Amino acid sequence: MLIQILIIAFAVFALFRAFMKFRARELSISWFVFWLIFWVVLGIGVILPQTTEVVAKWVGVGRGVDVAIYFSIVLLFYLVFRIFLKIQSIESNITKLTREDAIREVKEPEKNE
Repeated sequence: MLIQILIIAFAVFALFRAFMKFRARELSISWFVFWLIFWVVLGIGVILPQTTEVVAKWVGVGRGVDVAIYFSIVLLFYLVFRIFLKIQSIESNITKLTREDAIREVKEPEKNE
């Protein structure tokens, strides 16, 4: 099916991008392994849809597509949570740096002019 080809092509593309980011040291080993496992599992689920049925029965869900959707939603919420924490940390760092810079400007006004 066309959708299977498109999803597999995107998974290969995403794996390639993750590998390139890892090689450029822009992605940690733990996140690289996470994305590697994620895209490989997704590929297996697309190539062999019956595997999602096995997982669905194991976790007590009716259909394989339902378990895939549930796991996807949980994963998305987790990633949004991680992004939220990162944004909070960046905002805190920006506030701290801005305060330090403002205090430095007040203490040393003649050097900044």
